[in-house]
Amino acid sequence: MIRRQARLRREYLYRKAIEDRDKTILEKKQRLKQVLDDNKEIPSDLRKDAISIQKTLDWEGPGGEGIVNHVDDEYKWAGVEDPKIMITTSRDPSSKLKQFAKEVRLIFPNSQRINRGNYEVKQLVEACRSNDVTDLILLHEHRGVPDGLIVCHLPFGPTAYFTLSNVVMRHDIPDVGTMSEQFPHLIFHNFSSRLGNRVKSILKYLFPVPKEESKRVITFANDDDFISFRHHVYKKTENGKDIELQEVGPRFEMKIYQIILGTIENVDTADTEWVYRPYMNTTKKRKFLSDN
Repeated sequence: MIRRQARLRREYLYRKAIEDRDKTILEKKQRLKQVLDDNKEIPSDLRKDAISIQKTLDWEGPGGEGIVNHVDDEYKWAGVEDPKIMITTSRDPSSKLKQFAKEVRLIFPNSQRINRGNYEVKQLVEACRSNDVTDLILLHEHRGVPDGLIVCHLPFGPTAYFTLSNVVMRHDIPDVGTMSEQFPHLIFHNFSSRLGNRVKSILKYLFPVPKEESKRVITFANDDDFISFRHHVYKKTENGKDIELQEVGPRFEMKIYQIILGTIENVDTADTEWVYRPYMNTTKKRKFLSDN
């Protein structure tokens, strides 16, 4: 079983590398074609390969641009089958982290929570794979305050690492409403960059496709690379024109700091897709999840 998982992961990463290479070549072709059509100067990074790329442009039809093969995409079954989520915590969790894990379980339909106990991460991932779990969520804390969330997509990744801040649990929200079990509608705001779309996909596919009559809304709003999570239910007023929102919690802020191309037990050997580097001179000036 271990050899089979290693072989499948190597094959997946190889297909992923081939797809990334083809996507890079396609982007260069599109940029060069746009430059030639506009009669502009060729960018410096395209000058070396401009002649060879131009020769291949003559053989491509107008309908082939922008087509990328996503057969090996991590979320190829998204929308076809409902996700199955497993939620657990770090070892020896505090009572507050246990309570937070229970509330996070209510956020995701078709999810289960398990006590961490003495299980190692590798054992958890193997158990999730054998039970057709699509995503494993680990919650971490610091001195009783939840401060970390890891989303590991199975069977091959990716794994996204988030920091949590300003966590407010359901029982701390005044006049909190009852928790609906309907499949929620999702709102994503200001995820416009390539990394933003990647994070959006990781979060979006944790939820099944909702029905139109669902009255439950979950919002992920990006502001300066901090993702605000809000959870509401709504209903129409008596006049039938206005809508009343009621927060059902919990609420918190998330910040992505790493994405790896692998599962959580392979963090030391997996390739890093993106990592936040706070000590670079330009980090404070850049926005990673949005283009504006």
